[in-house]
Amino acid sequence: MDQTIPLSRFVIAGRLTQDFRITFKNKIIRNEIGGSLVYAAIGTAIWETNIALLSRVGPSYPREWIEKLSQKGFDIRGIRTISQEIDHRYFNAQLDPESSSSENPVQVFTRLGEPFPKELLGLSPLTSQINSRNQPTAESTRLSDIPPDYLDATAAHVCPIDFVSHSLLTSALRQGHITTITLDPAAGYMHPAFWDDLPVVFHGVTAILCSLEKLKTLYQGRSTEPWEMAEGLAAMGCDIVVVKNGMQGQMVYNHASHARLIVPAYPARLEDPYGTGDAFCGGFLAGFRNTYDPLLACLHGNISASIIMEGTDPFYGLDTLPGLAKARLEALKDMVRKI
Repeated sequence: MDQTIPLSRFVIAGRLTQDFRITFKNKIIRNEIGGSLVYAAIGTAIWETNIALLSRVGPSYPREWIEKLSQKGFDIRGIRTISQEIDHRYFNAQLDPESSSSENPVQVFTRLGEPFPKELLGLSPLTSQINSRNQPTAESTRLSDIPPDYLDATAAHVCPIDFVSHSLLTSALRQGHITTITLDPAAGYMHPAFWDDLPVVFHGVTAILCSLEKLKTLYQGRSTEPWEMAEGLAAMGCDIVVVKNGMQGQMVYNHASHARLIVPAYPARLEDPYGTGDAFCGGFLAGFRNTYDPLLACLHGNISASIIMEGTDPFYGLDTLPGLAKARLEALKDMVRKI
């Protein structure tokens, strides 16, 4: 290991994308670095340093974007450029503060009277595809992608990737010194067809951080009650389940104590909610690693999300006033409800 590189305390694994976005205020953002990896890493960096990144990109992914992550202080040795092309393009139109769509970009640009970006030509509509249980994609993580010293970190978060990546990563990370592992399940396997396969991924994970929408999809025909769904997920082998519910905040279920907490979203100035779910996960990881308290971890995540939503640039969260995050954390503590 290069001794000039500080040992990473946190590892974030996720996807990098090439974003074309429209905010709910109709601001158009063209060809910008994005992806769950970026927002989760920044959500962590609001509280901590020494953060290592793990991802796969194709040969055409802008190298200057990866270098910018390095310039911002992240360890990029785990971002591997492969020879196979990967379509990193991602389109998202925020319809309102609570909902967005990745479908019909032509229709959206036409409605706004704006020229359609030539970079989006040929982009296939985003459909809800079920993951393979055993066939990796070009973006799927391989063991060889992980720098050996990454396993000497103390905490890791795995963003939505796919079932193959999550099966591999949760097992590999537990083999090192990493004692805190949080996971945001991928939509591609949060499906009833994967019900019996989920313990393979979830067993031994510290916390599952999952959107209510994905939980509802998984529980089709089984339950519609959020606390019941959270309890069922925890029974698959993890300690804590956090249900992310957008602007409504989070629900926290502790499997050991059966405690239930509701954390409202911090009342931030909303500019753009894109990336806030991933930023929450990064903040949660930092908070839990330093306190081992699910509530305090959730508060940290909540504040990371509140900062990210006040800007449209993915790096906005790294330029906030010193002390802002801690001040918001103290204010939010008084808003928590126990069930």
